[in-house]
Amino acid sequence: MPRAAEAPPVQVWVGGQLFQADRALLVEHCGFFRGLFRSGMRETRAAELRLGALSAGGFRTTLQVLRGERPALAAADELLQAVECAAFLQAPALARFLEHSLTSDNCALLCDAAAAFGLHDVFRSAALFIRDGARELAAELALPEARAYVAALRPSSYVAVSTHTPAPGFLEDASRTLCYLDEEADAWRTLAALPLEASTLLAGVATLGNKLYIVGGVRGASKEVVERGFCYDPDGGTWRRFPSPHQPRYDTALAGFDGRLYAIGGEFQRTPVSSVERYDPAAGRWSFAADLPQPAAGVPCAQARGRLFVCLWRPADTTAVLEYAARADAWLPVAELRRPQSYGHCMVAHRDSLYVVRNGPSDDFLHCAIDCLNLATGQWTALPGQFVNSKGALFTAVVRGDTVYTVNRMFTLLYTIEGGTWRLLREKAGFPRPGSLQTCLLRLPPGAAGPVASTTPEL
Repeated sequence: MPRAAEAPPVQVWVGGQLFQADRALLVEHCGFFRGLFRSGMRETRAAELRLGALSAGGFRTTLQVLRGERPALAAADELLQAVECAAFLQAPALARFLEHSLTSDNCALLCDAAAAFGLHDVFRSAALFIRDGARELAAELALPEARAYVAALRPSSYVAVSTHTPAPGFLEDASRTLCYLDEEADAWRTLAALPLEASTLLAGVATLGNKLYIVGGVRGASKEVVERGFCYDPDGGTWRRFPSPHQPRYDTALAGFDGRLYAIGGEFQRTPVSSVERYDPAAGRWSFAADLPQPAAGVPCAQARGRLFVCLWRPADTTAVLEYAARADAWLPVAELRRPQSYGHCMVAHRDSLYVVRNGPSDDFLHCAIDCLNLATGQWTALPGQFVNSKGALFTAVVRGDTVYTVNRMFTLLYTIEGGTWRLLREKAGFPRPGSLQTCLLRLPPGAAGPVASTTPEL
């Protein structure tokens, strides 16, 4: 059969400028155009369309985002025009792009604008960003309803869990808990006891939708994989079981990304694996995604601007950074970092930058160094100095707003990111338990204050 002729580009006048746009792209991503072209109205058969209510700059940004581009929106009018187009054109992809573009410089503007135009998801994301940031951010809001909404939100708390294997019911272990940092009281408090069957030893730990997930821990010297995953809901203070990935795995990297839970690489029977699986919480099922280009365990991963990145170790002292392209279901190379006898062990993201935390020279795991990859320019820079890495600090780290949280037994150290460098902001109480740590952020319900976490002697 002969191929159907492709539809000609749509000619659209916006703000005195003429744009050519792909009709299928507009129908797929914009509720406005979907309704317009399916309505059968006479205007849809005209050679040109006119959108008098929008700005040319905002429509240009819309087309760029729908084509998969990532325009830099720095000026206030660019952001406002994009919000207006996202609302008028009913373009969820543009709204998500704005959510991923939030910074301390634009969050108040986006919060007010999203409230005015009825972009609920952007409004909520901006409000949560403000609630987690410096107190002066809320003061920049112009709309009283936006200020009230931000004030009513719960801030995120820094949560940590150390390594535990499944415990017999008759052996009570007070240290088998999730803990969170009470910053006002400068103390670590118990949030919840771990289920007796759960293992956090070589487990993947991640958050998605303000729930904490544990996948792939082990028991015993033979590293038998725990068959069930566990999910903690802080709103109800409850645990539930959920299925494990199809491929049994431990030391897997777990990431909550784009509404799914990704189990990336890991080991099974002491052999690294390259398979990747994603879990759909709504369907309750795992499915396979594209394999990593090489088998890998303990893969560092981070998210920046709504994009998922991982680090892989390669010969010749190379740490390779890759991005998962969800639409193509493929892992794409981004950059490589070469350092003698030094590999990336942890990675965090802030704005357009990935910070790869690696062991120091001569495999010195008591210290670590940090290199910054700017995703916009592709350039690497090394942060000055070295950082102490005793018992978990910096090889587990999370970013909240412009602040990096790290922790060890002596201190919880908070760094502020300024101009691509990290400056020590404040010190808080150290984590009272020995062993390796995994950390994350959760929004806890009001009145969640638990008992101060007891100190466990180090073995």
